Amino acid sequence: MENTTKTLASNANRLFYGSCFALITTAFSFSIRAGILPQLGEELSLTGEQLGFINSMWFLGFPISMVIGGLIYHTVGGKKIMQFAFFAHAVGILMTIYSGSYVGLLISTLLIGLGNGCTEAACNPMIADAYEGNRMSKMLNRFHMWFPGGIVIGSLVSKFMTDAGLGWETQIWVIMVPTLIYAYLFFGQAWPKAKVEAAASLLSNFKAMFSPLFIFMIACMALTAITEFGPQQWVGLILAKSGAQPMLILALVTGLMAVARYFGGEVVHKFDQTGVLLGGAVLSTIGIYLFSTQTGSMAYVAAIFFALGVAYFWPNMIGFVAAKIPKSGALGMSIIGAVGMFSTSIFQPIIGRWIDTDKAAAAATGLTGDELDLVAGQATLGTMMTFPAILIGLFIILWFWVKSKKKADAALA
Repeated sequence: MENTTKTLASNANRLFYGSCFALITTAFSFSIRAGILPQLGEELSLTGEQLGFINSMWFLGFPISMVIGGLIYHTVGGKKIMQFAFFAHAVGILMTIYSGSYVGLLISTLLIGLGNGCTEAACNPMIADAYEGNRMSKMLNRFHMWFPGGIVIGSLVSKFMTDAGLGWETQIWVIMVPTLIYAYLFFGQAWPKAKVEAAASLLSNFKAMFSPLFIFMIACMALTAITEFGPQQWVGLILAKSGAQPMLILALVTGLMAVARYFGGEVVHKFDQTGVLLGGAVLSTIGIYLFSTQTGSMAYVAAIFFALGVAYFWPNMIGFVAAKIPKSGALGMSIIGAVGMFSTSIFQPIIGRWIDTDKAAAAATGLTGDELDLVAGQATLGTMMTFPAILIGLFIILWFWVKSKKKADAALA
């Protein structure tokens, strides 16, 4: 019995480490792509809107595979979902390098997005099933720590390689490293069964997802995702002329996010998920406001506020569903994540259009060169501040909602 327990723990840990490397693959595809956007734009003569459509494929593939993965998770198993993830990642990386065209980049980026969505669809429920109670929340936060953690590594690698004169194709090859590692770690491993029996039933999943609380969380997820990913994916173009190093800003933001998520279990235990989400909305609003008004060294101060604001959004939106709407199961977690990525996909070309429009408006006032790029970038960030500002109101409602629900449950008990 003791040996069986040790074997299960060892298996869970190996699956967890494999999940982390799979998420690092996702992070590399995000940060390195952000770093090479200016090179892609120049080499292929792409507009901001076209670059936005390329970005949107990354975010569109994500929800497609997350929804399908959530639907089939308890039927085909997480192992097969991750096998497809490896296929999509490997082919997408190779196509990105050798496509050489706008259409080719759209297709390859969609494939990488599909692989990334499979990672979320398979790994979130696996971790929720493999660990109990507060440890589940702790491990979910530590799993999601590797998205910003991987972005730190990827953004620094991208900056170093760009400064060294290495082309964007060489940088894309780096994404293959964690891809091969996670394939090795998952190979031959058994996956845990669902903890909550009803969570394995699609009928129970759908009933739970049609509850007012789940629908409310869908609206919140759409806004938390674009608040986090909007400024980060466009950091290279928006902050290029701010007097700060864009990729260093990205590394600072994601580095702080990784540290914050490492201690996420303790923070959630103290403030509950609702308090953490409300505090995140306030801090991210302040951060984006500072990004839109400050230059030079103050941009790094803005990055600190922004990082602490968005750090707990994604893992605790997923964790909230797992803990407070458990009957939604793997599908519920996948749907919430899919909504976030779909929202971000929709907004990518819109943000690109905002940048083009703000540049045209700034040029009409006679601005040119670096000043033109700075004013346009800050104007776009000012528009993005709307997202977390709305979230403040929504999370205040959620805080009172959950508090009143706890009182009602206690009274019934």
